[in-house]
Amino acid sequence: MSESAGIARVDSLKSRALDALAAVSNAESLEGWRVAFVGRRGELTQLLRGLGSLPPEQRPEVGAAANALRRTLQAAADERAIAIHRASSDASDAPIDVTLPGWPIPRGGIHPTTRTVREICAAFSSMGFSVVEGPEIELERYNFEMLNIPKDHPARDMWDTLWIDMEDADEGNPSMLLRTHTSPMQARIMENTKPPIRVIVPGKCYRYEATDPSHEWHFYQIEGLAVDRGITMTDLKGTLYEFARRIFGVDRQVRFRCDYFPFVEPGVDVSIDCFLCGGEGCRVCGGTGWIEIMGAGMVHPKVLADVGLDPNIYTGFAFGMGPERIAMLQHGIDDIRLFYANDLRFLRQFG
Repeated sequence: MSESAGIARVDSLKSRALDALAAVSNAESLEGWRVAFVGRRGELTQLLRGLGSLPPEQRPEVGAAANALRRTLQAAADERAIAIHRASSDASDAPIDVTLPGWPIPRGGIHPTTRTVREICAAFSSMGFSVVEGPEIELERYNFEMLNIPKDHPARDMWDTLWIDMEDADEGNPSMLLRTHTSPMQARIMENTKPPIRVIVPGKCYRYEATDPSHEWHFYQIEGLAVDRGITMTDLKGTLYEFARRIFGVDRQVRFRCDYFPFVEPGVDVSIDCFLCGGEGCRVCGGTGWIEIMGAGMVHPKVLADVGLDPNIYTGFAFGMGPERIAMLQHGIDDIRLFYANDLRFLRQFG
């Protein structure tokens, strides 16, 4: 092939390609044009591959002309694609029939934990409690020390802690953590609020522990606190008895037994009679006829004194519960991990 023949072939290909491109009217035919002329097996590609058969002195000029043609065809194809897109957009500007039904929108539902938190808050709000929230990243002072749990106290073993990488400037020990319970708000509220106090504190807590059907490393908790002159264990029992009836039904029986929590004295665990067996004993209640729902007790005098309240004048009670556990009892759920698995098959049951 002579040099003039090579240039003529380039010119001929250019003429045919541009004529064919002018006849393209939609995206499908444009793609077919690309395959035929500039694709891996297209005519221009074959022409470039044939440059090796030319004498060495002719290759630069013919090669330059072929590469210039590639740029020309690519630019022309881009312009044609824009024109096709504009034409299709203009064609879609037909009047909209507003009488046609709209696309159905899937309806979401409230997460079972959120639903239970709202039910618990509503029950206590109707009894005069306010709802407040606190920080999830907490100071060690409030999470432990202000709750009668000093350093090296064996009660700290009750909470497996996730510490924040921030050290106490004086002692070089970790001073911040992901709160292990919502109880730190007891101290924060009593420090800044003059009695009478009646609050509940919903929020998320974190513990460094293995997960199983009854334990998660993150979970919700609701703390309750009441402080005033003359509050007694009778007030605690009456409040929690009324709460259990509102959440689990008016026929529920409530049991209080001695338990230990460092920030209350005396401490109790609160249980309801098993809703499945009616107290006879079954798999759900472990054969005891009772299901524990929360821990509670009278606020420890030292906790009151540490926040500046005279324990000879003021008394109070506190309680704490896990909304997930309440939801598990209400709906017969046997694995707490289901609440955080994001399995739509589980969540749709509560939509």
